[in-house]
Amino acid sequence: GNIENNNVSLMINVYWGTEYIEPMLKILNDNNVPATFFIGGSWLAQNNSVFDLILNSKCEVGNHGYNHKDHAKLTKKQNLDEISNTHTLVKNLSKREMTLFAPPSGSYNKQTLEVANSLGYKTIMWSKDTIDWRDQNEDLIYTRATKNLANGDLILMHPTECTLKVFDKIIKEIKNQNFNIVKVSTNIQ
Repeated sequence: GNIENNNVSLMINVYWGTEYIEPMLKILNDNNVPATFFIGGSWLAQNNSVFDLILNSKCEVGNHGYNHKDHAKLTKKQNLDEISNTHTLVKNLSKREMTLFAPPSGSYNKQTLEVANSLGYKTIMWSKDTIDWRDQNEDLIYTRATKNLANGDLILMHPTECTLKVFDKIIKEIKNQNFNIVKVSTNIQ
């Protein structure tokens, strides 16, 4: 993100954890802050009603590919299919255009970047990773999200039970450190 502003962003990658999204949205709403949800197409194809909740919040949506593939190992055509299929699905369901792409597992190659760019996407990585998908430890997730925060930080998380348990605490601590929580699109300007 832009290091000249005291903004940080919450990036939530979604392929599973559907049951935790609505309570996360409530916490975001209660704290009057947005997040950026990077949506997996295969998840979206099965969870339209939960996607509608995200769309009706203050949050933004980004593209997280269709099948959580390792984009560094994909051909140009496979990269195109993964990104464009999710884009088309989101556009058909919401009439929204997405401009942010977060490659699954942070894995990409030159072709991934070229394809994303050709489709009007900026490829987004993170500066802080909670590793909440692996480490189901609330204290560890909280510490990874809030320790040594800096202007422009992009904090990666997922809809997990442990993340939900410390989500409000993370948001309050970010605010306590005098950072603004903004959408990724705002943070990278």
